[in-house]
Amino acid sequence: MTAPLLVIAAGGTGGHMFPAQALAEAMLAKGWRVKLSTDARGARYTGGFPDAVEVNVVGSATFARGGVLQKLLVPFRILGGIAAAKWRMLRDRPAVVVGFGGYPAIPAMSAAWVLRIPRMIHEQNGVLGRVNQLFAKRVDRIACGTWPTVLPGKIEGVHTGNPVRAAILEHAGSPYIPPGDYPMSILVMGGSQGARVMSDVVPPAISALPQAIRRNIRVSHQARPEDLERVRDYYDNELISAEVQTFFEDVPRRMADAQLVISRSGASTVADVSVIGRPAIWVPYAGAIRDEQTANARQLVEAGAAILITEADFEVALLTAKLVELLSDEQGMMKMAHAALACGVPDATERLVQLVENLAEAGKT
Repeated sequence: MTAPLLVIAAGGTGGHMFPAQALAEAMLAKGWRVKLSTDARGARYTGGFPDAVEVNVVGSATFARGGVLQKLLVPFRILGGIAAAKWRMLRDRPAVVVGFGGYPAIPAMSAAWVLRIPRMIHEQNGVLGRVNQLFAKRVDRIACGTWPTVLPGKIEGVHTGNPVRAAILEHAGSPYIPPGDYPMSILVMGGSQGARVMSDVVPPAISALPQAIRRNIRVSHQARPEDLERVRDYYDNELISAEVQTFFEDVPRRMADAQLVISRSGASTVADVSVIGRPAIWVPYAGAIRDEQTANARQLVEAGAAILITEADFEVALLTAKLVELLSDEQGMMKMAHAALACGVPDATERLVQLVENLAEAGKT
């Protein structure tokens, strides 16, 4: 008997591909076959997927890029991609199709809808992305990585959480050491590419701290390549102990060691912080079209686990004042850490697996 087939449809960003990869690994472990449907751009991001996952490259496109001619060709590329995805599904019918967003997900999700194959989408952020908005009323389930997620009309979602890496799970619920008169670690992150506003504001804000606090501060600061040297020089000149890199390979360990995280509120970072359980200051990316990073931070802020500062308000004096307030409040920070942990969903992948299996069973009847 042939093993059941799961088709995963996902775009080419880490936000879409990482939870897709986590589900693929889990379903393979359960004896399923897994295929990934993406476009040529998305295929460049598939290096982390297990070799057992068959990658199908289909035509797709977005109106957001290219000149007039390229935009005119978009509908034809998408239609060609849908036809190719439909042909593949007729030859090897999936038990379930799961979309993780991004334009490359359109062909497979459209084909699954036409063929009435059980299907669902997973939304990582607190606001549906464009492609997931398109399919929200055309799927059997909507799995929500962030809770609550804004959904259209009377549609209900299922809170699964966002899958986190195995390295994060190794530090899940690590004991929190509240701030005090001893070395204190601050982890500064700005998403996968760093954020200039972090490099502009955080170093002088730390420098302005009262000496009794400042002397204990140890900083791990993720900066853009073009900001690396100036940020390092600033910390060195101010005699602040800091490691400044464009990317930290050991973020899970640094996060577990931190008394405080200062970061953009990307969905995966929010998930990591809540699973480990750390107080945070979130600075949502102001350029996000749907302001999804504010939505991502909402649960932790409302739970008392984090403070949100808009990018417009993220200035040196305000941040210094917030740092003094937080790093002087041992009990308050302990409560924030516990509140963050209470929002974590370490079994997010297992919840997604359960939804897939339920859809497969329902599809047999």
